Amino acid sequence: MNSPALDTTVLDRALTELRHHASSWATAPLTERIGLLERLMPRIRDGAADLAAAGARAKGYGPDSPWAAEDWAGGPWSLAQHVTARLHVLRRLAAGREPLHADAVHERGGRTWVDVFPATGWDRLLLGGYSAQVRMQAGVTAEQTRHRAAAPYRGGEQRPGVALVLGAGNVAALTATDILHKLYAEGQVVIAKMNPVNACLRPHFERIFAEYIQRGWVRFVDGGTAEGAYLTAHDGVDSIHVTGSERTHDAIVWGTGEQAERRRREDTPLIDKPFTSELGGVSPCIVVPGPWSRADFRFQAEHIVTSKMNNSGHNCIASQVLVLPRSWQGTDLLLEEIRRVLRALPARRDYYPGAHQRLQAVLAAHPRAECHGDDSRILVADIADHDDMLLTGEVFASALGVVRLPGESPAHFLRHAVDFADTALPGTLGATLIVHPRTERTSPGVVDAAVGELRYGTIGVNTWSGVNFLLGYTPWGAHPGHTRQAIGSGVGFVNNAFMLEDVEKSVLRAPFAPAPRGLFTGSPSLSPKPPYFVTNRTGRTTLERVTRFTTAPSPALLPAVLASALRG
Repeated sequence: MNSPALDTTVLDRALTELRHHASSWATAPLTERIGLLERLMPRIRDGAADLAAAGARAKGYGPDSPWAAEDWAGGPWSLAQHVTARLHVLRRLAAGREPLHADAVHERGGRTWVDVFPATGWDRLLLGGYSAQVRMQAGVTAEQTRHRAAAPYRGGEQRPGVALVLGAGNVAALTATDILHKLYAEGQVVIAKMNPVNACLRPHFERIFAEYIQRGWVRFVDGGTAEGAYLTAHDGVDSIHVTGSERTHDAIVWGTGEQAERRRREDTPLIDKPFTSELGGVSPCIVVPGPWSRADFRFQAEHIVTSKMNNSGHNCIASQVLVLPRSWQGTDLLLEEIRRVLRALPARRDYYPGAHQRLQAVLAAHPRAECHGDDSRILVADIADHDDMLLTGEVFASALGVVRLPGESPAHFLRHAVDFADTALPGTLGATLIVHPRTERTSPGVVDAAVGELRYGTIGVNTWSGVNFLLGYTPWGAHPGHTRQAIGSGVGFVNNAFMLEDVEKSVLRAPFAPAPRGLFTGSPSLSPKPPYFVTNRTGRTTLERVTRFTTAPSPALLPAVLASALRG
């Protein structure tokens, strides 16, 4: 929504103040930067319930709703986890140590990999069985990776500058974590324009970032497309980061109307500033055939529905296409369990602008589509046309399509699935791969090969790839290779607490089954059903307690966290 008349007074004043203080931030000592983050934590903790409640109400339900677990996960907990990750790395640097542990960087299969999670003992306890690695781009050696990590704090330079963050309208923590990235990884002060969809969060962020605001290093402003266009073109802005859509990027860089395509063709952009972006796409969830039990089907159905229904599907990394083996007898069993989960979920509305129209377009294109619970839980159970709208554009709402591919063996199926995901689906932000541990053991190298070949910046193995965003340590962004003329899912990585350069992709692995059943599937861990699952009965309470623990870790808080998690 645009303002009735564009008033640039507030915007110009904010940019002038930021420019005046940019040098003081770029030269702020490491100890001062650490202290600011440490003092951020109590403000996150004290305002966590209010921030989560504001997010819930903006979506149309109360703070006590079962759905409110996602507002804790994608709001105060995620923000606290990101601060924790940055503190971990910066404290190592302040102590004179390397940012990465000596054994964290290694070479495998001709590529350099970096172990980034778990980073602490608390990580191993709270997310037991989860591990994340980052694969570097081809040709980057282990020595180069170690040398370039956290370069701005190890002899590098952070030049004063003013960054514009065009905030996301869906996940609360996105705007805040993008601000932290610009401040700490790039050394720039930040003007953050709130998205009109969740502008109600601005007072909460201003309280959390109060000390940065007082020092002239952060400013929040409101507005719609007119304000955004004014700021992106402003001479007082040195760099831009946007979370949005491909259309948003192209309107900023090339403009609109009949001249936009000419500018793109001639590569004469309206904006020629350093520009990073996270723009979504059509994300696949690939299920590998295997020896699943009935309990496996139930659990993974809840997992898949979560990857779609979290935030009503208003996530740039929401699973939109479920890729299943055509001849596996488990395919129909899994779909039946998915239907059961969809029917049992409590009601909610698709709140994001345009969602209703997009869902109606899906129903119009698929007369035989299934609606479960209400018209906003759509399952298209068998897509055969590769020009289908669910395969060619992001719906950004709660519709899930199913594609069935051939493959008698896991290796054969994965070859088809990887080729389909890489060539037929637009976007390279995230992909999820679900595979039974026994399948992986009896087909050695097949899953690793598939992970290597998937052209996505974020991959989850037995976990929704969106969980990568929550950790802070894992770089978050599209697979490298997009250009401003063909922007796809965007360019650049944010979060990335170790400040790794030359990143190709993040890969997060999780147990195939929760404790204690994981003992019998070959993926033993202490992790129960994840609290962010839409079916977790105590998810909101668990995430409240995890947030409190993350902002001020104490062994005394652990029994309550674990008790709630086990009841889920």
